[in-house]
Amino acid sequence: MNILFISLGCDKNLVDSEVMLGLLDGKGYQIVDDETQADVIVINTCCFIHDAKEESIQTILQMAEYKETGRLKALVVTGCLAQRYQQEILKEIPEVDAVLGTTAYDRIVHTVEEALSSKGYMEIGGLDALPLVEEKRLVTTGGHYAYLKIAEGCDKHCTYCIIPKIRGNYRSVPMDRLLKEARELADQGVKELILVAQETTLYGKDLYGEKSLHRLLRELCKIRGIRWIRLLYCYPEEVDNELIQVIKEEKKICHYLDLPIQHASDEILKKMGRRTSKGQLKEIVARLRKEIPDITIRTTLITGFPGETKEQHDELMEFVDEMEFDRLGVFTYSPEEDTPAAMLPNQVAEDVKEERQAELMELQQEIAFDQAEDMIGREVLVLIEGKVADEAAYVGRTYRDAPNVDGLIFVQTEEEMVTGDFARVRVTGALEYDLIGELSV
Repeated sequence: MNILFISLGCDKNLVDSEVMLGLLDGKGYQIVDDETQADVIVINTCCFIHDAKEESIQTILQMAEYKETGRLKALVVTGCLAQRYQQEILKEIPEVDAVLGTTAYDRIVHTVEEALSSKGYMEIGGLDALPLVEEKRLVTTGGHYAYLKIAEGCDKHCTYCIIPKIRGNYRSVPMDRLLKEARELADQGVKELILVAQETTLYGKDLYGEKSLHRLLRELCKIRGIRWIRLLYCYPEEVDNELIQVIKEEKKICHYLDLPIQHASDEILKKMGRRTSKGQLKEIVARLRKEIPDITIRTTLITGFPGETKEQHDELMEFVDEMEFDRLGVFTYSPEEDTPAAMLPNQVAEDVKEERQAELMELQQEIAFDQAEDMIGREVLVLIEGKVADEAAYVGRTYRDAPNVDGLIFVQTEEEMVTGDFARVRVTGALEYDLIGELSV
């Protein structure tokens, strides 16, 4: 039986997809990448913002066509869209045979079997359940890096965010299970672990009575074969001295922190339900840069939040100009039903949101170009991602670059290298690096 699996949305969703792929593979299903050859198609969906919702719906409709033109016998929809709109999906898209909620992905094999034998099957599960699967994940990221999801859900309840309603309250994965999974990934050749959750910085508080990310990191650093450990989704108010110290002291931890702040106007931050002020954000960034001078800080912003004035947008522009973040992404505000922000007055017009987004990104491009120029002449370590076709060059990432969200660099060399190799290189241009020597790890 051939199965095509489509994973949409964030890297946390991808981990769920890899777990489901491992379960299906373990039961003898053949994983294929050609929809015309699929007997079953599983779509793991996203609905975090409007565009993600639209992509999920369009993908379902496109795959549904293979019931007429291909050999497709069953169409299964999983993930956030399935959790949020379970009844609507089955009613409005009759080609869908089954839906599977965000906390029931460990039931994927049973769900596929039900989808093959009948229509309208639904498996949702408790919103605060935490599936703990014994089977190994089927890693889809190339083998040299992998995501490690350390927690599920969120307790922050930002006014624009639907995540708590489709992913539940915050619950940490027990540390022993994470260490077991990390060792298995290392045994499979993974050299970079990327820690993800809706919020990584609160890890362990629900299980151990205190934030325990620093403890988890120290244990992960002991695993043979792991060379880099990267942290994403660190809420600024939860970055404490213990976390800073472990980043400073452990050589395997990348001096890279993903620190989503969303805005800089105190009034907008309060409306968003965020727990920091502009002054606190400045203090946190200054402390990180003082303690870890070569740290790369990535952040995300939302532009066009309800009631955002031109003056508040200008304040955000000034903040970005002053802080000079190393990496920055900007999203236009997306009003999501059943969130408090969607009901706020003074919703900002789409063209204004997009104009403000463009202004912020133009400013960030200037900052990024200046920072790239400052890197010329330095020596850095690069993880090789692959070869450039028909050229004596490879693409790779430094510790400053997370996969899929940051950039790639080009290493000029006649020597043969392998994906997953580490190399010592010298920066010769904004995106160009020359090989100095390979590094065995």
